[in-house]
Amino acid sequence: QVRLVESGGGLVQPGGSLTLSCTASESISNFIAMGWYRQARGKERELVALITDDGQTRYGDSVKGRFSISRDVPDNTVYLFMSNLQHEDTDVYSCNAKYVLDATIDYWGQGTQVTVSS
Repeated sequence: QVRLVESGGGLVQPGGSLTLSCTASESISNFIAMGWYRQARGKERELVALITDDGQTRYGDSVKGRFSISRDVPDNTVYLFMSNLQHEDTDVYSCNAKYVLDATIDYWGQGTQVTVSS
C-alpha cells in the first residue's frame, strides 16, 4: 500500500506564499504522474497541478502563473510552491499519485489545509 504524507499547509495572508510537500513511501518513479488537487466543501475536486513521470507539468486555470509543481526523485517528494495566494485558494489540498498496472490506480494523501486570510 502506497502512503502519501503531505505537509506545509497553514495560515497565510493574501498575497503570501506557501510550499506544500508530499512524500511517498516508495519511489515516485513508479508513478506515471503525481499531483495536487483541492476540494472545497460542496464543490467538485479540482486539479491544481500535476507532474508526469517524464517531467511534464499541467496546471489548473485558476493557479497558472502563481503555482509551481516540482519533484525530488531521490527524496520521493513532490512540491507545490504557491505564490500570490488569494482567499479563493483556501481549501484542503490533497496529494495524488497515479500508478498504472492493468488499470490506473489512484493513491491519496490525507490532505493538508491551506487558509488564506488577513
